[in-house]
Formats: sequence, C-alpha cells, structure tokens
Amino acid sequence: MELILLLFIFTLSAFLGFELIAKVPSQLHTPLMSGSNAISGITIVGAIIATGGTAGSAFATALGACALILAAINVVGGYMVTDRMLAMFKKKGGK
Repeated sequence: MELILLLFIFTLSAFLGFELIAKVPSQLHTPLMSGSNAISGITIVGAIIATGGTAGSAFATALGACALILAAINVVGGYMVTDRMLAMFKKKGGK
C-alpha cells in the first residue's frame, strides 16, 4: 500500500512539473532555473545525509550517491546557463 502511494505521488509530481514547465515563456525560463538551483542545493544536502547515514542499507547509500551526483550536475548546469544568459546582456565593446 505504501509503495502504491509513493508511486502515485511520484507520478502526480512528474505530471504537474511537466505541465508547469511547458507553460513557462522562454523569457522567464532562465530566471526560474536560477531559482531552482536553490532547491537543488537542498537536494544536495539531503543526498549527503542519505549517503552518509550509518543506519542505511547499501541500496540507500547508492541511491543517495546517485542523487548527489545528479543534483550536482543540475546545479552546475543551471549556473552555467545563467552565466551564459547574463553574458548576452553585457556590452561587447569598450566601456
């Protein structure tokens, strides 16, 4: 029963996330991505806790390590895209 509830929540959140992101105008995409980096930072903290937990199983440790890697990639990629977007607004010449 608990597994079914977790799968339902996962499916609902994936669908809701897809629908929300699909409706974001392109002008707002990069600023919103910058804000989502803070959420990924929280995910990194949770993944570190899950990975380093002494009471967890080997599967939980592996899952935490995988979450840590994916969240780190998301944060780095988000900052790279934001930096590239901000570079578009800098003046190219002189002052």
